[in-house]
Amino acid sequence: MKKTMAFAAALLAASVLSGMANAKTLVYCSEASPANFDPGTTTGGNDFDASSRTVYSRLVEFKHGGTEIEPGLADKWEISDDGLVYTFHLHPGVKFQTTDYFKPTRDLNADDVVFSFDRQFNKQNPWNGDKYLPNLTWDYYTGMDMPKYVAKWEKVDDLTVKLTLTEPNAPMLANLGMDFASIVSKEYADQLEKEGKMADFSTKPVGTGPFQFVDYQLDSVIRYAANPDYFKGKEKIDDLVFAITPDATARIQKVLAGECDVTVYPNPADIATIKANKDVTLMDQAGLNIGYMSYNTTIPPLDKPEVRHALNQAIDREALIKSLFQDAGATPAENLIPPTMWSWNKDVKTDAYNPEAAKKVLEAAGLKEIQLWASDRARPYNPNFQRAAELIQADWAKVGVKANIVNYEWTKYREEGKKKDRPGAFQVGWTGDNGDPDNFFATLFACSAIGVSNYSSWCDKDFEDLIQKAKKTSDQAERTKLYEQAQVIFAKEAPAFLLAHSQVYAVVRNNVTGFKMDPLGIHRFDGVDKSE
Repeated sequence: MKKTMAFAAALLAASVLSGMANAKTLVYCSEASPANFDPGTTTGGNDFDASSRTVYSRLVEFKHGGTEIEPGLADKWEISDDGLVYTFHLHPGVKFQTTDYFKPTRDLNADDVVFSFDRQFNKQNPWNGDKYLPNLTWDYYTGMDMPKYVAKWEKVDDLTVKLTLTEPNAPMLANLGMDFASIVSKEYADQLEKEGKMADFSTKPVGTGPFQFVDYQLDSVIRYAANPDYFKGKEKIDDLVFAITPDATARIQKVLAGECDVTVYPNPADIATIKANKDVTLMDQAGLNIGYMSYNTTIPPLDKPEVRHALNQAIDREALIKSLFQDAGATPAENLIPPTMWSWNKDVKTDAYNPEAAKKVLEAAGLKEIQLWASDRARPYNPNFQRAAELIQADWAKVGVKANIVNYEWTKYREEGKKKDRPGAFQVGWTGDNGDPDNFFATLFACSAIGVSNYSSWCDKDFEDLIQKAKKTSDQAERTKLYEQAQVIFAKEAPAFLLAHSQVYAVVRNNVTGFKMDPLGIHRFDGVDKSE
């Protein structure tokens, strides 16, 4: 019933918008509801699609469809010779969106930039904690180790901002193109704080991006309108609708029927049907991603590397990948980073299938039962968590380990998974945010990411020393050597079971132009057009 109501609501919204004179409406079948619309507080790709990539802008941006940095709200910047000071020069005349709940009185300036970051680390900032949102965490800011590297943000003048670091950090500029670095309105925040409505900041967003928020029907539909004051020029699409459709096959059916214009993450079983339909185009590219399963390395006997290796050896990975991805395409993962990324170590191999050897180790360790976590969402790196859990459960049963499958809805799943005392094996994955290996190694397995995005609660001194040293030099050859060594340690310690790097797909109706797939897992609608 819930899906039927969501479907009807999305169609109603789309049909109403389509009826507006000369208005162009694009309907995107999205895969999940956003946790909220404040990209500093969220971590999911679906959250960012609905907020940072529609409503907001950043100082620097990734070129559409690539990983190269280009100017955003900053027209230009300088980096000091010692790599410690970044000076950004803001584009003049950038306007925040005017909505029925906020009317800006000034253009974007340095105060907004300083506030956007200060709120994510300054405990004295009223927007930093529970006064804004209950149980608030700034997972990306923390996971990217920004508190360690940022000494201060300061306003030089209205259109100039200076960032000072504590030590050189090679990925910093790319980090600032990421979603958590979206620039928000200090004036809007001040207004809500004065009115005692701070929570509205996460449900009624205001930014400088290509589209502005109109309304959200929970778990059903999000509506946006083109920002008439967008500093890069108004979009050709007048109205953008996110029709939230968790079921992958239902999303495809809607696109094939013309009820949605674009969708992503099709079921592998639907690929042949899509290819046979003359009204749509199936776009694909190698994903900058990794599907994996984190073991909580702090809870015995999973604190022993030999036990983690044995659990890996007990899984028939080849059969698992074939069942999950079918003909959709996936490369077995030997390392945390995909083979398309610089510094991938070709000499490192993950555990081979060997149930006999695994059984001996697991029996000796006394491991008889384990929790195995699965969510309800399809992700590019794992199209079916539940099916994967069932197959792994069967494999582990063959070596005498009973796996109890734990299920949660996607947002709740991630919240539970990052708890330091979460037991067992947690299926998850990652799509790179900025094209830098640091975004995999440090974001997912640095000591500082424990409780945030390090679902293994793994802190290894040798691994940590290598990845931190790799941040301090801009010499890519030197960084490559360090990351290659880090991969050797990761393989030896096995804090996770590595599944695959997947092929990624989007399905687009043929009357849609300008939509590009993105290696960073971003779904953007700026530059997109549609003919009727």
